[in-house]
Amino acid sequence: MRRPCWWPPVHEPSDATLRLAIDRLGHRGDGIGETADGPLYVPLALPGETVEVSRHGDHGRLIAVLEASAERVAPPCPHVGPCGGCAFQHWAAAPYRAWKRALVLDALSRAGLDAPVAPLRDGHGAGRRRAVFHARSQGRDALTVGFAGRRSHHIVPIDRCLVLAPALDGALPAAWAVAEALMPLTKPLDLQVTASDTGLDMDVRGSGPLNGRAMGMLAALAERFDLARLTRHGELVVQRRPPMLGIGRAQVPLPPGGFLQATAAGEVELAGLVRSAMGGARRVADLFAGVGTFALRLAESARVTAVESSAPAVEALARAVRGVSGLKPVEATVRDLFRRPLLPAELAGFDAVVFDPPRQGAEAQARQLAASRVPLVIGVSCDPASFARDAALLVAGGYRLTQVTPVDQFLYSAHVELVGVFRR
Repeated sequence: MRRPCWWPPVHEPSDATLRLAIDRLGHRGDGIGETADGPLYVPLALPGETVEVSRHGDHGRLIAVLEASAERVAPPCPHVGPCGGCAFQHWAAAPYRAWKRALVLDALSRAGLDAPVAPLRDGHGAGRRRAVFHARSQGRDALTVGFAGRRSHHIVPIDRCLVLAPALDGALPAAWAVAEALMPLTKPLDLQVTASDTGLDMDVRGSGPLNGRAMGMLAALAERFDLARLTRHGELVVQRRPPMLGIGRAQVPLPPGGFLQATAAGEVELAGLVRSAMGGARRVADLFAGVGTFALRLAESARVTAVESSAPAVEALARAVRGVSGLKPVEATVRDLFRRPLLPAELAGFDAVVFDPPRQGAEAQARQLAASRVPLVIGVSCDPASFARDAALLVAGGYRLTQVTPVDQFLYSAHVELVGVFRR
């Protein structure tokens, strides 16, 4: 049965369409079919399907599903296809979850590592509490606000997003209104919105300097949409109340545009895995600590040294510690661990270390951990490949990878989080 698929047209030259059998999925979730000119990557296609595609280099644009997989389901969102945000709304839950866990198994295998990998845990919960909307002018009086298209700078206008938490329900109308107030846009505008416990926190990027009239309009919109705070490139436009977030027993004042785990459920799941692995550790180092996702929870039972490169994040963590009683001492330090990783001598005396680096991993710090005598190391990662690379360094240094637990925080995407436990 021919099932048509559509998203905004690809503008580069295209060859005629071809019929293609999809053999497998790539690591980014694209279906892969073999051709005489090599593999062709086709978004939204599933293994076992026969599809009609138009070819654009080594990627294919899906025209129609000619023979559908039994695992194909109707996607719940009307924006699937045009929107580049979700890769797997068309795939049944069981094979999707098995594939995500297999991403971790494959990354470990490629690095020559053998460790037990637990079943995939749900970290989506109510949905994502952070979103970045893109705004683009389509002529002087026309505006588009939404997400980027698949493999494209084209912006797909959206009226709702099923993976966002209910706390972000007012974010999209507010983003449209702010973008309209700044029209005409001379360059791309990005609007990052975070759902804090005290309301929406919006940071506007790409607007250029704002005059007094624009500042007044934005302040009025903050009032209209009940924003807790509105900033431009981190600089305050208006704050109606401080954006706060509860982490453990503490209340953290959020830095503008600061990093958080994408979902509240994912944060709780990752933190629970870390705390469970810590056991009776009394002195802990939290590296790449952010605003204290792990440090503030670990401090309920252990003395914590938190290290983070972002000064605003460290200040937010320190303020949170000062505002809560009953925690063990927390020392928060600003330090770039990519350029100045903690050395073995500095790691001496810690019962455990947890590290949660950005997507590129923590190779420099992993090398120093491998040379240390810390008895327990816990790695948190959003990229199985960089985690496996760092894990191989630790294993070569005498650690044993005893457990890996994948967490699905980014529902319908090819991204998977994980927690790995290393023991000397």
